[in-house]
Amino acid sequence: MTVFRSLCLPSVLLLVFTVNAQQPAAPAAPADNPFFTKSPLPYEAPPFDQIRLEHYAPAFAEGMRLQLAEIAAITALPGTPTFADTIEAIERSGALLSRVSAVFFAMTQAHTNDALQAIQRDVAPKLAAHRDAIMLDPALFRRVASLFERRDQLSLDAEQHAVLDRYHRDFVRAGAQLDAPTQQKLRELNQELSKLTTEFQRLLLAANKEGAVVVDDVVQLAGLSDAEREAAAAAAKERKLEGKWLLSLRNTTQQPQLASLQDRALRERLLAAAVARGVGGANATTPLLPRIAELRAERAKLLGFATHADYVLDDQMAKTPDRAKKLLTDLVPAATARARAEAAKMQAIVDKLQQPFPLGPHDWQFYAEQVRKAEFDLDSEQLKPYFALDRVLQDGVFFMAKELYGLEFRPRTDLPLHHPDAQVFEVFEAGKPLALFYVDFFQRDSKAGGAWMNSFVQPSLLLGKRPVVCNTCNFQKPVAGQPALLSLDDVSTLFHEFGHALHGLLSEVRYPRLSGTSVPRDFVELPSQFHEHWATEPAMLQRYARHWQTGEVIPAALIEKIRAMRTFDQGYATTEYLASALLDLAWHTLPAGSVPQDVEAFEKQTLEAAGVALATVPPRYRSTYFRHVWGGGYAAGYYAYMWAEVLDQDAFAFVLLNGGMTKQNGQRFREMILSRGGIGDAAAMYRAYRGADPVIEPLLKARGLLGPGK
Repeated sequence: MTVFRSLCLPSVLLLVFTVNAQQPAAPAAPADNPFFTKSPLPYEAPPFDQIRLEHYAPAFAEGMRLQLAEIAAITALPGTPTFADTIEAIERSGALLSRVSAVFFAMTQAHTNDALQAIQRDVAPKLAAHRDAIMLDPALFRRVASLFERRDQLSLDAEQHAVLDRYHRDFVRAGAQLDAPTQQKLRELNQELSKLTTEFQRLLLAANKEGAVVVDDVVQLAGLSDAEREAAAAAAKERKLEGKWLLSLRNTTQQPQLASLQDRALRERLLAAAVARGVGGANATTPLLPRIAELRAERAKLLGFATHADYVLDDQMAKTPDRAKKLLTDLVPAATARARAEAAKMQAIVDKLQQPFPLGPHDWQFYAEQVRKAEFDLDSEQLKPYFALDRVLQDGVFFMAKELYGLEFRPRTDLPLHHPDAQVFEVFEAGKPLALFYVDFFQRDSKAGGAWMNSFVQPSLLLGKRPVVCNTCNFQKPVAGQPALLSLDDVSTLFHEFGHALHGLLSEVRYPRLSGTSVPRDFVELPSQFHEHWATEPAMLQRYARHWQTGEVIPAALIEKIRAMRTFDQGYATTEYLASALLDLAWHTLPAGSVPQDVEAFEKQTLEAAGVALATVPPRYRSTYFRHVWGGGYAAGYYAYMWAEVLDQDAFAFVLLNGGMTKQNGQRFREMILSRGGIGDAAAMYRAYRGADPVIEPLLKARGLLGPGK
């Protein structure tokens, strides 16, 4: 099954130059602040056991002060700029700032609190101002521009050419060529945007927590498994709601429990709670959205672009909003037709009930399960006992990494963790240490919704740094003594996020600016979605899918049913995704001065105009809780999942034609995609790997959109 999920944040602050020419010298560094010196732990892993709340603000201040001195030293150099004294010097700068940023912004996503959020609100506009201070520094830009103009006479290798080109583009796109008054306006826009997007994140986290549904009578939970009911009771107890049950919200519109809950009224309550997030009350995000969209549009105009989407996509594979939109809109007729056909099957079941009713959006998941049982003789709950998290990780995900790339993962119990639920593994290749890999799997109130990858240490051959990568998810935490049992969608999420991790773990790039996941947004999902395919390959399922109580290998009949239903419910899945992706583009193709204030009316008009306003298929994300685009780095970029799926489906079809899970296929993907980071044009990189441009037919086939019998 292909499911679009959030939150894929492949790295935190890919480019952070944070200096401030007016910032006074800081006092001497506190001796006990662990950020002020390079971590003594293996791979420079963060010393989480030493980091305290009061360490962050001084580390940010000192990190900015030190980097200012480093940048000033670069601009003061006499003579003609060289690649080493300018580009490599910039790449070496800001070590302290990088250390504190990597940990701080990871914690504000994975385990935040009021105090951390207060620091974030304070530091976000400062970081925006500092980044502008350096990216709009005329002396530094003159050095970069001088190198760029002389690039063909500098005897640079391919990677040096790529990083020089990247820096020149970064400066130009940041406004380095604008006049001083326009740059000042740009600084003001960036600072306000940083405040608003930070506030959006805070409000949404609070809205998710506030929106959790409290259940007073366990009878209402009929249909949930014993483990799910126990988890709901534990969640309620954690909030001191003794004798009650709590259904916490996932980040998406649809909630996992809707597939099982028999109580229709509770299903309606749960979906209503999900949809209501951010709409009103103390945690309303609605007032922020038009202003964020307007500020982005104004910034794009200052930089010479018609809209924010034009600005963003100019630097991506798609290049223009029209190309991204065409990919999406071309899929709408087939996707919505299939969704309507799926709804008709469910309505036929409902019509046979003693008291029939029109199918509602809160009924879809529940009756989709009934159709699944009828057509495939398969209940999703039948699969969970075969998907114990630890076994899926060890015998599935890690086994895949060994077979394709020769990697081995060994637990480290001697390193400090950022949360008791987290774990860390050391990664080896041919017996040699390669990297550290952290995992943090379980949902909690202090964690943002979705799933993502981030780097605690960005790999770089220039700096001698090896990868320290983390995967974060929001799986349901089991009660004590029980294993975490995953849904098939959860399993796919695990493989998906590990694909992002591999992109960081296997980076072999010299310069931090190009390493790991520092690639176009519509290319970064290729490794994640490519590896997601392996989750449901029969040989893989036979290896990792074992009943957690009996050890029985998943029966061949169940594997066949999983394979047979790969296109099941894809009308719904595709339509809900398209609705959100088109909504994102609609917000970000608005020119400055034309952003509407009525969020709900704009959303309704957009979905209707796009032909995706199906009453039973709400968008995967409504505007008010669309964290990808308002606070997660995917503004005008949510289309990227579908763009990358064209690539990943084409790539996986190619691999299957050439032997499947083999070292040879793994080595090719590693050498030509995973290890190269942002070196070279993404389209050219894929073409070299595949030997041809991608075709869309594998995607259409995978989603069942080719038509009957195709």
